[in-house]
Amino acid sequence: MAPLFRLDGIRFAYDRARPVLDGASFQLAAGEKVALTGANGAGKTTLFHLMVGLLKPLAGSVEAFGLQRRSEADFHEVRARAGILFQDSDDQLFCPTVAEDVAFGPLNLGKRPAEARAIVAETLGMLGLGGFEDRITHKLSGGQKRLVALATVLAMRPDVLLLDEPTNALDEPTEARLTDILATLPQAMVVISHDKTFLDRVATRRVRLENGRLGDDA
Repeated sequence: MAPLFRLDGIRFAYDRARPVLDGASFQLAAGEKVALTGANGAGKTTLFHLMVGLLKPLAGSVEAFGLQRRSEADFHEVRARAGILFQDSDDQLFCPTVAEDVAFGPLNLGKRPAEARAIVAETLGMLGLGGFEDRITHKLSGGQKRLVALATVLAMRPDVLLLDEPTNALDEPTEARLTDILATLPQAMVVISHDKTFLDRVATRRVRLENGRLGDDA
């Protein structure tokens, strides 16, 4: 079976004299939960953005769901099937209420309003946010925003989850609940985190990004 993602020889630089990624290669198989580790500034978030076409590599190839992805149009399907949780929740939340934020993705995928409302209720309930539908998003705590941002991703029913520091701003009980949820989800995922205890619970494999390349993280 072809991997869900295959990156080969990826080179990328914001400043061409100092590449962030320099020959990075990576594969993600169905059902894998991969911890992506590395120092701050190593390029982990950049790798996520390349996987979904928010950035374009200077060299190398991105294959997603069995097809080479090169143009912006190629990545439309990828973004519908690979949900990315941004490091800053405020980058993800832009509607007045929680329900509107979580329903945005399903409605954009063509769900009817009644279907979208059902998805919102189910997703928020799973994350312990039942009753938050009418809450004003910008008035939520940091931890609540984090969970709502994750809800916007899960509501899309993606095949792959790309999670950038998902436990940021969460208190201990909420982090424990989120860890239990992520550990049991069927989707393949790549998780950026510095939380070793969290990764020990969730990840089935670890890779480390260092000096522009990916290798096994023992």
